[in-house]
Amino acid sequence: MLKNRPHAGFTLIELVITVAIFGILLSVGIPSFVTWTQNAQIRTAAHAIQNGLQLARGEAVRRNALIRFQLTSSLDNSCALSTADTNWVISFDDPSSACGAALLNEAFPVTDTTNNPAPRLIQLRPSAEGSTRVIATATQSTVIFNGLGRANQAATINLGPSAGACTDFRCLRVTVTTGGQIRMCDPNLAAGDPQAC
Repeated sequence: MLKNRPHAGFTLIELVITVAIFGILLSVGIPSFVTWTQNAQIRTAAHAIQNGLQLARGEAVRRNALIRFQLTSSLDNSCALSTADTNWVISFDDPSSACGAALLNEAFPVTDTTNNPAPRLIQLRPSAEGSTRVIATATQSTVIFNGLGRANQAATINLGPSAGACTDFRCLRVTVTTGGQIRMCDPNLAAGDPQAC
């Protein structure tokens, strides 16, 4: 006699229920994922700007020279100083219209203008590196550090989403004091919180 063997696989009802549950989980999870990715980009941009400012300050102390940290509109030779972009350049000179120049050649003295022409770039960072959907709002486009690590003037750089408000996402702020202190903080936290501005 032939025995009935159990069928392997899923029934149509089981498949429909699985797809429905997956769809519900996906619809619940996507808004959280979008918020998480936007917050990660804001955090990446804030850390990059903070690290760039610290590098500029460290280079100024190391070289005992005036070193500039500038926010720029782009990193090609059409660049301009900007208070609303997250591209940045560290250099000895104003990089306007010369952000595409070669980086400083450390094999030659900084004063050798043949091998190290202006703007004598030390480092740069494009906004495309993890912070494409972030907007910066800075009080000034340039911070100049001297050989003692002091800034020429205080600066504040607010970072937020390109779409949406700081109530929906976690906006951050990077501040520079004239004494050279560089700090990242959250403007939405209550006073008394160590991470508040």
